[in-house]
Amino acid sequence: MSGELGIVGPAVANETHTIAVDGHPDTRLRVYWPTSVRPEPGATALPVLVYFFGGGFEVADIDWVSWDAIYRQRAADAEVIVVAGEYSLSPEVTFPAQPEQCWSVFEWAAEHASELGGDPARMAIGGASSGANLAAATALMNRDRGNRPVRLQMLEVPVLDLTGGHLDTHDLKVGAPGLLLKRLVRALGRKYLGGHSASLPSASPLLAPSLRGLPPTVIYTSETDPLRGDGEAYVRALSEAGVPVTGMRLIGMTHSSIGVRHEVPAADHLHRDIVATLRTLHDDAVAYPSVFSDGIS
Repeated sequence: MSGELGIVGPAVANETHTIAVDGHPDTRLRVYWPTSVRPEPGATALPVLVYFFGGGFEVADIDWVSWDAIYRQRAADAEVIVVAGEYSLSPEVTFPAQPEQCWSVFEWAAEHASELGGDPARMAIGGASSGANLAAATALMNRDRGNRPVRLQMLEVPVLDLTGGHLDTHDLKVGAPGLLLKRLVRALGRKYLGGHSASLPSASPLLAPSLRGLPPTVIYTSETDPLRGDGEAYVRALSEAGVPVTGMRLIGMTHSSIGVRHEVPAADHLHRDIVATLRTLHDDAVAYPSVFSDGIS
């Protein structure tokens, strides 16, 4: 099917696992290696990127052809192991199942990193849109529960405030008034949250009482995406919390155009920037050792 659609990633080794999640539905993950043959356990010590797809909490999975191609390409180009995590879709399954599933995927990846040919000291967490929300929630949960060393958090066009309070429609030609967009985001959040508060940190990471102790972060936003307000507010909030953070706004881009790199030059540049960022995980030196310090408040 992916070939028929013209969406094909490199022929890299991959395998799928189903894992149990305490108190919630089982979930799947797929491991992608940067080479056509899986390395023997202990033969390599590659960085590991745990990544969550976007789809408004309602669509997509790890079999989605476009996401599969992206995972393959990033693994090959950045020479990292990609662990693509799956989560249940709403409204059939609601919060907090999804952040708990993503936390379980991250924990599985960290615990099995060495046998996968990865390095548990070179972990990264990432996601796009709703997946970026869950990646940010996972990073917070890691800080508060396990505090495993994470070298990078990478969020693409993230939704981080399900109250809609940080939507940015100023000077955007979005074809809809800001009030309507806020209602749409809140309606999407209500279906996902299933009655839970949108102000919980694992639902809206931007509203967490403290962001101290989170890993160095790179956030990509699009100029004509109202959700750029979420991403850019998170850049400011992380910076104020002392977290090393970089924000990049892609001029002229929409929420979804970042995924069409073969048609949009800026999307191709984004891919290359992401690959370059992931390649820094190969560096032996830890750029920001304070990220792993104790005493988070």
